[in-house]
Amino acid sequence: MATLGLRHAVLWVTDPDASAAFYHQAIGLQTKATYENAVFLSSPESPTDHDLGLFKAGGKGAPTRHVGLYHLAWEVATLADLVEAKARLTEMGALVGENNHGMSRSLYCHDPDGIEFEVMWEVPLDLYDESDPSNVPLDIDADIARFGADTPGRGAA
Repeated sequence: MATLGLRHAVLWVTDPDASAAFYHQAIGLQTKATYENAVFLSSPESPTDHDLGLFKAGGKGAPTRHVGLYHLAWEVATLADLVEAKARLTEMGALVGENNHGMSRSLYCHDPDGIEFEVMWEVPLDLYDESDPSNVPLDIDADIARFGADTPGRGAA
């Protein structure tokens, strides 16, 4: 199993709104969602829900962090690939968390230096239901029953 490529980056910043304005002016990113301590942006033609996430360093609910990289997300083609990645990362002792974000299914991991990365599968737009719960525990078996193990994710279609 190989990833399809880098899907998004997430940064810790001092002021998410100011950083969002900067990235809008500098490279044309558009704000997709804004929360109390986070802003999510995408390129105008991007099929994903965000290309860049900006989180307030030291903000409410955030661990004490310095400004810098939070994590990079790598996309896999299918839920079967996500299952394979979970088994491998668990065996390596690298898996530190998992989440159903509604729009995507994610594994969170640490490399040998403790740098966080995400391995994710993104729900195809034609199968995505905005009313689905978000930020709930990951249940890959239920997702496979619903979407199929070999259904290409958004970036693989």
